[in-house]
Amino acid sequence: MPTKSHSELSPSPIMVVARYELRALWLSPKGLTVLFGYVLLLSVLSYVAASEAALNLLDARESVGIVVQVAIGLSTLAALVVSSDMISGERERDTLEALLVTPVPRRALVIGKMAAASSMWLIGITAAVPYVISLAGGPGVTGDAIFVLGVAGSLVGLALTAMGMAISAISMSNRVSVAASVGILLILAAPSQLPAVTADGVLGSILIASNPVSAGLKLAGLVLIDQKPLADQWHLLISPVVAVAVMTFLAIRLSSRVRLGGAR
Repeated sequence: MPTKSHSELSPSPIMVVARYELRALWLSPKGLTVLFGYVLLLSVLSYVAASEAALNLLDARESVGIVVQVAIGLSTLAALVVSSDMISGERERDTLEALLVTPVPRRALVIGKMAAASSMWLIGITAAVPYVISLAGGPGVTGDAIFVLGVAGSLVGLALTAMGMAISAISMSNRVSVAASVGILLILAAPSQLPAVTADGVLGSILIASNPVSAGLKLAGLVLIDQKPLADQWHLLISPVVAVAVMTFLAIRLSSRVRLGGAR
C-alpha cells in the first residue's frame, strides 16, 4: 500500500502562518477586545433602532438597513486596523526578524497573515446576523440583509484587508501604516455621505459606484432602506470585486518588499 510522502502530510506554509496568526489574534486580548467593542456598539445601535421602531419613527427595513451599514463599516474598519498592523507592527515589536529567518516564503507569510486578518470581518459580519433577525419584520427583509452582509460586506472586507496588508508591507512604522489605512477608508466612505440630491447626480453616482466602500454601503441603503429591487443594483458590486482582485494582487506582489528596514 503506497504511503504519502512527508511533504504531502505536512501543512502548507500558508496554513501554518494562518493558524499561528489566528491563535495570536483570538487567544490574546487584542482580538477579543475589538470584538467586544464591536458587539457592544451593535447592541446599543440595535436597541436604539428597536426603540425608534416601537415609536413608529423607523420601520423594520430602515432599522435593519442602518444596522447592516454600521456592521459593514465597523467590521471592515476592525479588519483594516488588524491587517495594517500585521507586518509593520511585527517590525516595530522586533519580532519580524524571527519570521523572516524561518523557511516560509514571504508570499506565504503575507497570504497567511491576510487570511487571519480576514477572520475579523468574517466574525464581525456573522455577529451582526442575530441583530438583523431580531429587527427584521419578515423573512424577505432578513434574506436581503443577510445577502448584503454576506456578499457586499465580504467583498468590501476582503478588499480593505488586502489594502491594509499592502500598506503594512511597505510602511516603515506601524503608526504610519494604521493612520494611512484608516485615512484611505474615510476617503473611500465619504461619497456615500453625499446629500441625496448630489448623490443621485451623474458625478455623485460615478463617485459612489467607483470605489468599493461607498458602493457597498450604497447597495445596503438602496436595497434595505429604499426597497429597491436587488436585481437592479448588481452594478454596485463591480468595484468591490475589482478592488478585491487588485488589492490582493498588490499585497502579494509587495510581499517581496517585506524587510526589517521597511520600504526603501
